[in-house]
Amino acid sequence: MLSIGTLAKRTGTKVPTIRYYEQIGLMPEPGRTEGGQRRYDAAALDRLAFIRHSRQLGFSLDAIRELLDLSDSPDRSCAQIDAVAQKQLSDVEARIARLEALRGELQRMIRDCNADRVSECRVLEVLRDHDECLASHDEPGG
Repeated sequence: MLSIGTLAKRTGTKVPTIRYYEQIGLMPEPGRTEGGQRRYDAAALDRLAFIRHSRQLGFSLDAIRELLDLSDSPDRSCAQIDAVAQKQLSDVEARIARLEALRGELQRMIRDCNADRVSECRVLEVLRDHDECLASHDEPGG
């Protein structure tokens, strides 16, 4: 049985994050010692490692919850799991496209700035007027 500190070290997860995952139901409520200290078994270690790795790959907490729920039925088709992973891949590809557009816009803005004075700075001109940008890079909700 592991303490919360040991579980945190083994998975690279902060203690408050583990407590949060317990509060929102991603991690089951752990057993406790007579003194009230949390104790975790190998299954909890495995589950937290799964959650941590999923977060590193950018999965949302809702997607992780869905994956965990699906993993509880090992005899089912993995089509739903594939669909969750495909959605994550699509989201990552969209973010990459947006970042590439941002990179191009920033490179162009810097390249086009040949002024010696702030009053003639192309970077500032572009930042003041979004219409000067060639690519769309609005962030949803931004």
